[in-house]
Amino acid sequence: MSARFTPRPTGTTIRGGETVVPTGVPRQATTHRAAARPGAPNGARAAARTRRWTPPGPLDLGLVLGPLRRGPADPTFRITPDGSVWRATRTPAGPGTLRVAMRGGTAEAEAWGPGAEWLLEQLPALLGEGDDPDAFTPRHRLVAASQHRRPGLRLTRTALVLESLIPSILEQKVTTDEAYRAWRLLVRKYGEAAPGPDARLHVMPDPRTWSLIPSWEWHRAGVDNKRASTILRAVRVARRLEEAAAMEPEQAQERLELIPGIGPWTSAETIQRSNGAPDAVTVGDLHLPGIVGYALAGDRNADDAAMLELLAPYAGQRHRAARLILLSGRTPARRKPKMPRGDIGKL
Repeated sequence: MSARFTPRPTGTTIRGGETVVPTGVPRQATTHRAAARPGAPNGARAAARTRRWTPPGPLDLGLVLGPLRRGPADPTFRITPDGSVWRATRTPAGPGTLRVAMRGGTAEAEAWGPGAEWLLEQLPALLGEGDDPDAFTPRHRLVAASQHRRPGLRLTRTALVLESLIPSILEQKVTTDEAYRAWRLLVRKYGEAAPGPDARLHVMPDPRTWSLIPSWEWHRAGVDNKRASTILRAVRVARRLEEAAAMEPEQAQERLELIPGIGPWTSAETIQRSNGAPDAVTVGDLHLPGIVGYALAGDRNADDAAMLELLAPYAGQRHRAARLILLSGRTPARRKPKMPRGDIGKL
């Protein structure tokens, strides 16, 4: 069927990681040298490192990397018409930019900056090499249909904790639009230009820079003192938190939750991305229990306990099951207006 008849992503499916990546055409052969730009780091002028990797099965870049995107204007993430996904991040080796595209079933990647080699080494894990979709057995017709329509779904593993933890903290108790705005403003103002040819990408601030953001700048970004204080506590022990990426998911969540202000919701949202945890189901969410309850049992008033009971047949794969339910787009009709957006920066 023509792509023009494909349903557009909704807010629910986007939360499930649905990000449209165009079926692009390969770019013209280049020297793989980044264009110089005023104020760009030295990595922008260096030749790109490259790598090709062939996944063991179907791979949909939009589904795999979509959960890493924090809104359509995320300064650390871009999708271009040639079918490339760009992400700028702070690796253990320093800032780095990665461009990856699927060409004939093979992932072709380029990377720039001090973190380029690390990003290319992690490429298979980022694209779900450590994930095992065959371990999942659908128990409901809706879940089976959702899985059948998305054979390229694999769970990413970034091996980076703070880059997922900080935006997850920003998303606590506010609308996604408010959280995306805060992330965008803070990264653009306090981050740094990403290595490589794309002048629009930024690398998030390092832990020390996060700790030095003045209180009024958090306020201008719409971040209340509770969330700002949680981020400040987290960046003070950044090294210890990053160690969680190598732990088993349960132990990783326990370590994150030692920080006051980080609970099961935030730790699960983080570990799903940093550790590729297939069973890290999000509890404490305002909408997810009702969506799962309605999709699997027609119960729009389901709470966390009811959701976990419904997901019990998927033990070990509950996060994947929840993602497939979100990607199905089956949600109850809205009964009240959307949560109003606030802006504490105007107070």
